[in-house]
Amino acid sequence: MTYNKLVRDRIPELIRQKGENPVIRILDDEDYTRCLDKKLDEEVAEFHQAHNAEELADILEVVFALAEDLGVGRQKLMQVYQKKHEERGGFADRVFLISRSDKCL
Repeated sequence: MTYNKLVRDRIPELIRQKGENPVIRILDDEDYTRCLDKKLDEEVAEFHQAHNAEELADILEVVFALAEDLGVGRQKLMQVYQKKHEERGGFADRVFLISRSDKCL
């Protein structure tokens, strides 16, 4: 079976435990970034299909890896998130903006 995709670090080990032989390569920086972008799309598509916490956790794993790849790291990403959340809010109030117009004088 051919996959040609980025997988979690322990996947080759799990394949070996099943008595199979994984064929892998370690990605260079450019390919890694490209594959992370692709992986995010893949995980989001899987979430759209399943709508469950497991798929959200997969998205989060990729997001954290993207943060590391950007040189931001998980902790800094969470700080950026918190600041943006405090400034602009989240989505808990379910606000749906229909339009916007100039202020009346």
